[in-house]
Amino acid sequence: MGQSGHRHRGKPRLSGFQGSVLHGCPCGYLTHPTKECRCTQAEIKRYARRVSGPLLDRIDLQIEVGPVEIRHLEEPPQGATSSELRAQVSRARGLQAERFRGSAAFVNAHMSPPQIEAFCRLDEPGRKMLAAATARLSLSARAYTRILKLSRTIADLAGEDEIKVSHLAEAIQYRSLDREGR
Repeated sequence: MGQSGHRHRGKPRLSGFQGSVLHGCPCGYLTHPTKECRCTQAEIKRYARRVSGPLLDRIDLQIEVGPVEIRHLEEPPQGATSSELRAQVSRARGLQAERFRGSAAFVNAHMSPPQIEAFCRLDEPGRKMLAAATARLSLSARAYTRILKLSRTIADLAGEDEIKVSHLAEAIQYRSLDREGR
């Protein structure tokens, strides 16, 4: 397997990929559309405090995924196909391979501070947006740099050389646990 992954028990595995699930409360129904949460506010706050800020800072994509209704599973799929998404990701990975040729990094997530400065430049509206989000969400320096790296990846997926405000807004949107003020 090349630089982009490792073998685990003979199967390719993406390096650096980690997944995690966190419910909003002990019973798991805090944001459920049809089932009622039975937790008290004190239990919900205590549960949220179990996950530390430094741990959350290390999670790049924080999104809330609700239950899927059966009727949606029976509908034809919408949006891009798997092969279209695979091609889009391959193009973005190609851009990153070229960008980091000869360096220790091989994907945006592994950028060093000088590389972040070089490849994650924001225009004035972008700088203002990130400053406002940082203040409003009380983001740490680690969360700030993760947003920059993720914005660069979103721009790469869109085939854009520059990070646009829309890329930055999407990256900020993926900090849902920060938005909840955990």
